[in-house]
Amino acid sequence: MSIDNVLRTFDQNLKNQFNERCFIYDKYRPEYVDELFKDVFQMKELDHNSEVLEIGIGTGQATKPILETGCNLLAIEIGDQLANFTKEKFQNYSNFNVENSSFEDSSLNDNSYDLVFSASAFHWIPEAFGYSKVFRILKPNGVFARFANHPYPAKDNIELFEAIQQCYKKYLPESKPGLEYTEEKARVRADLSKKYGFIDTKYCVYYRIRTHSAQAYVKLLETMHDHIALDDNLREMLFNDIEATIMKFGNQINVYDTIDLQLARKANIIE
Repeated sequence: MSIDNVLRTFDQNLKNQFNERCFIYDKYRPEYVDELFKDVFQMKELDHNSEVLEIGIGTGQATKPILETGCNLLAIEIGDQLANFTKEKFQNYSNFNVENSSFEDSSLNDNSYDLVFSASAFHWIPEAFGYSKVFRILKPNGVFARFANHPYPAKDNIELFEAIQQCYKKYLPESKPGLEYTEEKARVRADLSKKYGFIDTKYCVYYRIRTHSAQAYVKLLETMHDHIALDDNLREMLFNDIEATIMKFGNQINVYDTIDLQLARKANIIE
């Protein structure tokens, strides 16, 4: 079965599997670059009077820079273990609270938030519902920030890249390598918000390189939704093969990240 076929069978149970991997996710998923938050704050300044909502906090890879502005931050998280994890992780912040709910089911008041943001989570929500609800709950002049990290492995080592692809073809014959995320994709994603009444839309793209050992890279794969969806035995064999392959190439792999940020504003006048 190809990864594409697996993805078509996703249901709520897959979302909940992130819940069971909270410690791995927190350790191996990267945080976001400082430049991203500077661009968010340039669009929307925050202080102790600001009300902020995070959609899908996960283990809080994007949360701390927002919390440190002193704003009042409510996080929505569908996984109960993830919600408890972040509640403990940020227990020293009196301005933080987390609600164990899906964004779809959460009860949020209209015109209530200065900033709504979501890091590598908003794609789980149906587009029309998600953007429409975000628009509704934002205050006039409020800002929506959507961002995500898109890793691309071994861009600098085509032999290693091809060897890893052979691992996938061995266990998932129909699978195809993912494409590197592009600035054009970021632009198209930014334009989505215009359909739902947002103005002042913009996008930014950031780049970085992370270096992993074979074991750490496989742990990173354990946090990827398309790999989580695989049968346990198939996933174990695939991961063992990938780890052995990287070991043959000096036990090191570089991951090239493209991080995209989309910003949009709700107009200052409520019609």
